[in-house]
Amino acid sequence: MSLTASLTGVWIIALIMTLPSSNMGAKTKLDALGVPNVPFPPELPTSENLHDICHSGHARPRYPPSFFPKSGVSHYRRRGKAINRLESWFTYCCDGQVAQGDDQILCCSKQAWKQALSTFCTEEYSTKTVAYSCCQQSGDSRWLCFEGKLPTAKYSPTPDYTAPPMPEEPGFTFDANAC
Repeated sequence: MSLTASLTGVWIIALIMTLPSSNMGAKTKLDALGVPNVPFPPELPTSENLHDICHSGHARPRYPPSFFPKSGVSHYRRRGKAINRLESWFTYCCDGQVAQGDDQILCCSKQAWKQALSTFCTEEYSTKTVAYSCCQQSGDSRWLCFEGKLPTAKYSPTPDYTAPPMPEEPGFTFDANAC
């Protein structure tokens, strides 16, 4: 093999390695098993984490469609969609328009958490795959299950991360009378 052919091969490999990925630059983080890293379920809002919920949303991960591989991870897509929905609804709760004061904001955030996870479970049952284990529970057992499966990720900001713009998620209305 000539020196020219060897150098051409090296340049082709270097070029291929610098091309953008098929997911248009989204940073898909894969865990040790090669599946997308979507910490789930989200932590239940509490008075201890309410400050981070309301003030660090811009620095917590979002999961646009480009985050995920093209196929084979639909259950992770539904998890990401639930997180995106919840983050949108937290903004609604925290912006001061519908809930005032920490007690109401916390109540609104808890309602958003339950509704986002209820919607997630509805979506889980709309597929032909096995539903997430907590979705197989009902009533208080479901919420206790979700609370018991918390990931290590909390609502604290992710260093050097700014959430991409995401569309506002419809479908949540705060019920102040339920507080």
